[in-house]
Amino acid sequence: MKTFRAKSNEIESKWYLVDAKDKVVGRLASEIADILAGKKNVTFTKGVNCGDFVVVINAEKVVISGKKFENKIYYSHTGFLGSLGQETFKDKLAKHPEEIIIHAVKGMLPHNVLGRDMLRKLKVYKGGEHPHSAQNPQELVLKG
Repeated sequence: MKTFRAKSNEIESKWYLVDAKDKVVGRLASEIADILAGKKNVTFTKGVNCGDFVVVINAEKVVISGKKFENKIYYSHTGFLGSLGQETFKDKLAKHPEEIIIHAVKGMLPHNVLGRDMLRKLKVYKGGEHPHSAQNPQELVLKG
């Protein structure tokens, strides 16, 4: 008996819809990362992008534990000298709440070409509506 090894052209990806309302960012991100990596699938193969698409809505309604709402800082750097940018969780939630979830999930995926390919299957939206209704995403209820 041979070991099954999935091939990228044979994989059929499903679409899932996740509501981020009142979910803790880290717990939500870890569950989404597992789905994007394909670890919930029977045909999981480590070096192949066999994950599913995830659509996240209500990104502005996520919560975070402890004093991180005021104290957590996101850093960004353009590459030029003296161009280190800082933004607190509170400010980022007001301006770009999608980036909070993307940043959290990105840190939980592999840091290589495969991880970047998996991250392309993540779609995050600020409000309760999304343009992916044609794909018929299945509603997914997460524990976190």
